[in-house]
Amino acid sequence: MRSTAAAQTPRRTFLAVASASILALGLSACGGNGSALPGGSGSQSASSSDSTASFLKGAPVAAEATMADGTTMAKIRKRGYLIVGGSSDAPLLSQKNPVTGKYEGFDAYMGQLLATYIFGKPNVHILSSATQTREALLQNHTVDVVFQTYSITPERAQQVTFVGPYLSSGFEIATRKGDNVSTLAELDGKTVIAGANTPAIAEIKKEAPKAKILTFDTDPACIQALTQGRGTAYVQDSITLAADLKDHPDFQVNGKPFDTGYMGIGVPKDQSDMAGFVNAWLTTAVKDGSWTKVWNASLGTVLGDTTAPAPGSVPDVYTPKA
Repeated sequence: MRSTAAAQTPRRTFLAVASASILALGLSACGGNGSALPGGSGSQSASSSDSTASFLKGAPVAAEATMADGTTMAKIRKRGYLIVGGSSDAPLLSQKNPVTGKYEGFDAYMGQLLATYIFGKPNVHILSSATQTREALLQNHTVDVVFQTYSITPERAQQVTFVGPYLSSGFEIATRKGDNVSTLAELDGKTVIAGANTPAIAEIKKEAPKAKILTFDTDPACIQALTQGRGTAYVQDSITLAADLKDHPDFQVNGKPFDTGYMGIGVPKDQSDMAGFVNAWLTTAVKDGSWTKVWNASLGTVLGDTTAPAPGSVPDVYTPKA
């Protein structure tokens, strides 16, 4: 379950708006040295355009002492690029531009900021991952970190380390226009669409125990199912739906966000030095305004102004509930 503690949320209403197999994953770059990686499609040397790279101007760079020999960070730096588990098809979050080949969106830009903190430039390879593969990708060190609107739950926190929060959001109910469903209880006995292995599933089961839950590995697959009428509604976090509604004017969000929760940056459980390093970076990025620059260049274009959640502010979310 998500934490129900209060969180910072965008001041403009969300209503106006934000593979399944590891063997099939492909690697691409948001800027890098063009080297190929095992099991992937290689990378492309691509610097960000002037408009999207504005958030990188004056971005913080870590002191040499924080990446001493033998540390996880030193190994990443020697490799020459940061491997990020993320999406390639999530508008405003992490989406590969079919024209430029570059990744765009909040999560993609945050990955570039972290890479800049390590290398002084945004050397990033993005590994497309599905919701049910993220823990495995971190546990076997296929990726260094995960930026993918990764909801912090006690169950997940047993398998990976979460740094953050770096985003906060509530769930909302999306339907086709004209289908007015404002509460989960109204979906009891109906087919409801949800992302596989997401906290939405537990909430649906609790509030609509007779609902049939139809799950898909990715957000685009869920959106397609809703378009096809395979379910009455799609339950997802507000930020993801904000991006969806931007490109699907035939959908609507009903009611107010519920079950507010937090999203974190996933780090391998056995790399405490990396977790501390990422936490120091995130704290700096929030304090010096880098986080806000990234928000304004991506999600803020739809959701308006917001305040970043304070790193370390997630209360009692790491303890499994009895």
